[in-house]
Amino acid sequence: ASRQPMPLECWRKSANAMRRWAVSPSLPPPAAFAAATLGLGVGPPQARALASAATSPPLGHCSPPCPRPRRRRSLCSSSPSSAAMTALAVEEARRGRKQLGMDPPLYDYLLSNVREHPVLRDLREETASMRGSQMQVSPAQAQLLAMLVQILGADRCIEVGVYTGYSSLAVALALPESGRLVACERDERSLEVAKRYYQLAGVAHKVDVKHTLAVDSLRSLLECGEASSYDFAFVDADKRMYEEYFELLLKLVRVGGLIVMDNVLWYGRVADPLVNDPNTISIRDFNKKLLEDKRVTISMVALSLICLSISYLFTY
Repeated sequence: ASRQPMPLECWRKSANAMRRWAVSPSLPPPAAFAAATLGLGVGPPQARALASAATSPPLGHCSPPCPRPRRRRSLCSSSPSSAAMTALAVEEARRGRKQLGMDPPLYDYLLSNVREHPVLRDLREETASMRGSQMQVSPAQAQLLAMLVQILGADRCIEVGVYTGYSSLAVALALPESGRLVACERDERSLEVAKRYYQLAGVAHKVDVKHTLAVDSLRSLLECGEASSYDFAFVDADKRMYEEYFELLLKLVRVGGLIVMDNVLWYGRVADPLVNDPNTISIRDFNKKLLEDKRVTISMVALSLICLSISYLFTY
């Protein structure tokens, strides 16, 4: 007897979802990928196998077999609804889960050991429902930034990429009353949220908001004679601009100061040779150049940060 043609709808859905996750620089991998794999009955250990399947032709029937859809727009019954995916993404952002390789119980334990200011907590929860909420740093990461500022005895700081202000608020809270934080952000809507929470936390007088392109703000600081006058900088912005931000900050941050660059592991994409979108390529190139840059001492950590200590004085 002749064999019936294989039902492809289920395989196509999962494969296409994985392709989009692998190559798109704009998707939020921790939340969207988790939602997609959970909805398809695939756990994290099987994610690599599914990604491989997305680039190979099917070898056999789905197991268990998926019913052939009656309508072209029908989906396999195991596919997650968009509402479920959105709900999971919001919950991930609300809880601030942005750590590589952590399952929910371990992350919950980590979060329970973070000293999170009440205003920071409120900001994190409000941001969770906003567009781009995956960009917000985790509570553990913000706590580390604040501790670095305190260890340095920093008085003057720069942040490139503020979003709704979670990390900049954590830094401002750690600064002395005389401290100053230059906060560069071009998105007006998210910046309005940040400014509101600066006021609520009583640190608005420490924050100098620059609502323009970060490159222009940094150049303006140099033109005003502020070279080598900052102690600390944190960058969480356009990945394709990392090299330019870095070179400008090297001129602004003093010898012995600290520059922290976020997302240098890019949710693991930098280690995947199949992923070659512009953001991933830019981060790979940036990491490679830093490894060979003798002007700084570097340390890359699994929070997806790279910390750079300026090793010698620059001359212009």
